[in-house]
Amino acid sequence: MKAATILGAALAAVAVNAGVVPRDTANNDGLTEPPALADLLEQAKAQVIGNVTENEAKMRKRGETPRCTVRNLVFRREYGSLSKAERLAYVNAVKCLQSLPPRTPGDAAPGAKSRFDDFVVTHIQQTLDIHYSGIFQAWHRWFVYQYELALRNECGYTGYQPYWDWPKYATAPQDSPIFNGDPYSLGGNGEYIPHEGPIITPPPGIGGDSIPLPAGVGGGFVKTGPFANMTVNLGPVGGLADTAPGPLGGLGWNPRGLKRDLGGAMNMRYANYTTVLRLLTQPNVDAYRIVSEGIPYTPEIGPHGGIHYTMGGDPGGDLFTSPGDPAFWVHHGQMDRMWATWQALGIFSNTRYTDLGSGRYAHRTWDNAPASDLAQLTDVIDMGYAAPSTTIGEVMSTTGGDLCYFYL
Repeated sequence: MKAATILGAALAAVAVNAGVVPRDTANNDGLTEPPALADLLEQAKAQVIGNVTENEAKMRKRGETPRCTVRNLVFRREYGSLSKAERLAYVNAVKCLQSLPPRTPGDAAPGAKSRFDDFVVTHIQQTLDIHYSGIFQAWHRWFVYQYELALRNECGYTGYQPYWDWPKYATAPQDSPIFNGDPYSLGGNGEYIPHEGPIITPPPGIGGDSIPLPAGVGGGFVKTGPFANMTVNLGPVGGLADTAPGPLGGLGWNPRGLKRDLGGAMNMRYANYTTVLRLLTQPNVDAYRIVSEGIPYTPEIGPHGGIHYTMGGDPGGDLFTSPGDPAFWVHHGQMDRMWATWQALGIFSNTRYTDLGSGRYAHRTWDNAPASDLAQLTDVIDMGYAAPSTTIGEVMSTTGGDLCYFYL
């Protein structure tokens, strides 16, 4: 959706919402969207459109041509808000990507059998560098954007990357338009099998305790929807107790069916409306990161991990191989939406577009262990064979550099 069609309403919202104090949420149960959250989302959208408009005017006054304008600013949308035709177009583009040959050389990852797998390989190879570190948010922003470009440029998709609005379906994500198993979904839940919940274990060389989590209401193979017959080629790598790694540390060929273990317990616990509102009202990026990602190997795993384990199964329950589940991309669409919204809400300061923080997750290593330098805006975001690389500074704003999008 183009920004020009909502410009007038959004600019009006800036005037209404500027400086607004979030409305009382004391009686909110976490499962009903509070008015304060709706206020903040509208305020952020209006602020972004206002900033793009102002920047365009300044550049044109200097005789420069802006790359991102209100006329080419696009909006990513919530998966369930797409029409059936739009959802089907997205599904078909993902399946197309899974049918194209890989760019990853066979000697680098013999398990990569498709363009879709190129992205999984890149994530596997860099997992311990791109989580709980200063590059995490920017790396995944560029990762999702390049996936979106692959869908559009290589598979003829004309839409944009949708997102999973976590709290909207928190009580039963398996019944949502994302996972209900109809032809327009990303496939259904795994077939129910009696089982215990997963136990998260630290990767080799990473300290911390194992954490038991509640089971979902699936656990078996996905047998409904467009991805019922999907083959997972790579992984697993690690992170779950009693799960043996695949060949070549997860980079070898290990064909198997897609499994999921969706259910409401994890979603309601870690990614309800209260959590989202708390996330968007954090005062700085260090505090934001703690709410968003929790504290590794404690029960407080935050909405990032909470939703990964809401999907569960294989490969979604494996931190390394998780992009192999098509639902990874709508989850990280929401992760990016939250960060972009939080950035836009820093109305009186531009530091949210330049500050990577100085806390435990601001360094170049996982949770700053071993101790390392702080990440810098000049640090490279490496996409391996999946896509072009860039730097953190180039993607700090969704309306700067090569980017020109926001969220409805």
